Amino acid sequence: MKGEKNMTVRQISVFLENKPGKLAEFVELLRSHGIDMRALSLAEAADFGVLRTIVDDPEKAQRVLKEAGSISAVTPVLAVEVSDKPGALYEILDILKDGEINLEYTYAFTARKDESAYMVFRVADKNIDKAVELLAAKGVGIVAQEDIYGL
Repeated sequence: MKGEKNMTVRQISVFLENKPGKLAEFVELLRSHGIDMRALSLAEAADFGVLRTIVDDPEKAQRVLKEAGSISAVTPVLAVEVSDKPGALYEILDILKDGEINLEYTYAFTARKDESAYMVFRVADKNIDKAVELLAAKGVGIVAQEDIYGL
């Protein structure tokens, strides 16, 4: 619908060589351009790692990475608020399970502004709208891209 807030967050995935100092170089590149990371996940393999990050300015980050010769991609993901109580994550996962939404991967982050934790969920593109609908119907707080700037 026109004017409706997009309820996904743009995640940047970057391939990094699995060598000492490569993560530090990546973080320094963002720092030197005033880009603030909100979340970070790194999965390693033998020769390279896949770094996934949520930043305060994904367009600028993509431009900076391209200029630096990095291989990267932007992927829509869901970021949801998780209460700080036992079973809160289960409640969210149960909603997705009941809706037959498969998770490809997930990771967590916290924010400066409050005591909440947040989870990033990657689901198949065809299921993003359905996942948002299911979670919103159950009162789960979903973080939109523009909300990331204020966290």
